[in-house]
Amino acid sequence: MAERRRYLSVRGGELAFALLGLPIGVLGGVYAVAVLYAGALLSLTVLGLPFVVAALAGARGLGGLHRRLVGRLLGERVPAPGTLPRPSGAIARARAVLTDPVAWRALLYLLLRLPLGVLGFLVAVGLPLSCVWLVGFPLWVRLLEPGPRPVGWLDVAGAPAGLAVLAAVPPALRAVSAADRGLARLLLGPVRSQERVHELETARATLLAENTDRLRRLERDLHDGTQAQLVALAITLSLTDDALGAVTGEALGDARSGQPGPPGAPDTERLRTLVDRARRQTDDTIAELRRLTRGIHPVALDGGLAQALPGLTATAPVPVTVRLDLRERPDAAIEQAVYFCAAELLTNVAKHSGAAAAELTASAADGRVRLTVRDDGRGGAAPGGSSGSGSGSGLAGLAERLAAVDGVLRVDSPPGGPTTVTAELPSRL
Repeated sequence: MAERRRYLSVRGGELAFALLGLPIGVLGGVYAVAVLYAGALLSLTVLGLPFVVAALAGARGLGGLHRRLVGRLLGERVPAPGTLPRPSGAIARARAVLTDPVAWRALLYLLLRLPLGVLGFLVAVGLPLSCVWLVGFPLWVRLLEPGPRPVGWLDVAGAPAGLAVLAAVPPALRAVSAADRGLARLLLGPVRSQERVHELETARATLLAENTDRLRRLERDLHDGTQAQLVALAITLSLTDDALGAVTGEALGDARSGQPGPPGAPDTERLRTLVDRARRQTDDTIAELRRLTRGIHPVALDGGLAQALPGLTATAPVPVTVRLDLRERPDAAIEQAVYFCAAELLTNVAKHSGAAAAELTASAADGRVRLTVRDDGRGGAAPGGSSGSGSGSGLAGLAERLAAVDGVLRVDSPPGGPTTVTAELPSRL
């Protein structure tokens, strides 16, 4: 029943876009044809260049109107292209417009939108009218031709054919709407070079912010943790020195007076306590320094991912099965990104998933590195959410950090599990 409702369902925006598509498509197509035709005719005159510049600017504006219409009615949010640069000087501005790929792509969209608009109008209006004509064919014939008339095969097949045509309207309208969405994505959004610049700017900002936060955390850890432990160690050693000094002073005084010291004069128990405390503080400080240096660059990566990943999974609270297929060694920056990605994903599994076991798979071949972490937990993890197998904000931040090295993060976590998170990166920057 649900599949039947989905088959017959049509969004109101799709129907409205199909009805408006014919007049809008005709106007846009006429504009595009007129621009190309008049531009070709005027190209040999002095008016040709200004006309083409103005027409391309108008096409850019019409592309923006179509993009907003597609977003409002079809629900396809097409990113806005970058603004047109405005250099100083009329010639420089004209050159910027003539070399603007967004304007030329918008002009091409207006041309291709015309046949799609006609097709959408035929589906939204022509097919229902055909259905009415086929179902009422016996009546229309008898109204047009009074008098006795034998029953023909069209009288019998008209009603089933009309119902079949009516049933074909929803899928046909959805197919035309999908073509409209694809055309808008292809031609009305930013060009690939603009998208790449935006991605690089975002990745750079994320990387700078991450490095700043990491340095702040390092400074705070050194100030509040390691430095405080060293101060405590210095105090302990000072107390030890004072205790030794008292024992030495008593021993010297007894030696000068020629009298033996009192029995049990050296407070060996206190000295042992102070020395044990100093040893523990030294061990804690060394462990803290190791943790901090490992956060900057894991020593395990000196031997590559083949040595680092098994060591990482060995310390995970959840049992982890490791499968490695590392045919080539990636760049150091890629290895570090993969290592920290694996560490954060395993931490998410231990904290949020409720999983009993996990599996880590890593491969490096043909210039690509793929890391997959799968758990049998409760699922429901998604970037931007906060429930399920992983912290949503953590997954979103991880995706941003991977984007800094041209990596992508994919999350497959249906409610009830299992959760599969895949990171894919180039092996070379």
